[in-house]
Amino acid sequence: MAFELPPLPYPNNALEPYISAKTLDFHHGKHHKAYVDNLNRLVEGKPEEKKSLEEIIVATHRDDAKTGIFNNAAQVWNHTFFWNSMKKGGGGEPEGELKRAIDHDFGGYDKFAAAFKDAATTQFGSGWAWLVFDAGKLKVIKTANAVNPVAGGAAALLTCDVWEHAYYLDYQNRRPDFVQAFLDHLINWEFVAHNFDKARGQRG
Repeated sequence: MAFELPPLPYPNNALEPYISAKTLDFHHGKHHKAYVDNLNRLVEGKPEEKKSLEEIIVATHRDDAKTGIFNNAAQVWNHTFFWNSMKKGGGGEPEGELKRAIDHDFGGYDKFAAAFKDAATTQFGSGWAWLVFDAGKLKVIKTANAVNPVAGGAAALLTCDVWEHAYYLDYQNRRPDFVQAFLDHLINWEFVAHNFDKARGQRG
């Protein structure tokens, strides 16, 4: 069964003024769709065709002969996760158990936000900033290109896309401004909390 481009979880103008409808039209409708189309072409008639995205990512991330399959599968997964990491009226501080875990593992929301922004703005070239749950604690990491926590066995809770196509139409070269807007106005903390609860349950 072919992989499909999932719809955005909100209208394409829902994240304005922080991410424009034009950016989402290109980012989702062109870039994300291209990864889906490329993946379907690359796995056609191969064992990966019947696997989930996560299974493909884990199986191919160290296989140089399948770099193309890995890159496209990971980017399909990453982008779907990124869309769900955001919502209209998001951002600010989380609540409940997630807030307590952030306070415990980072020393407070402000220190988490600083660490996340640093990861996102210092990732050289294309890549991603992530909040993950790994070895019983929350961590901020950054990955290059298509690499994601799935490949390394950590549980992804939140991501911010720092490929230029994610922000250039709206922010040009001002990546720090895009990341700050993501933190202040876009994070879907309910999605993050759901991922955190799931990760703790799997690792409990």
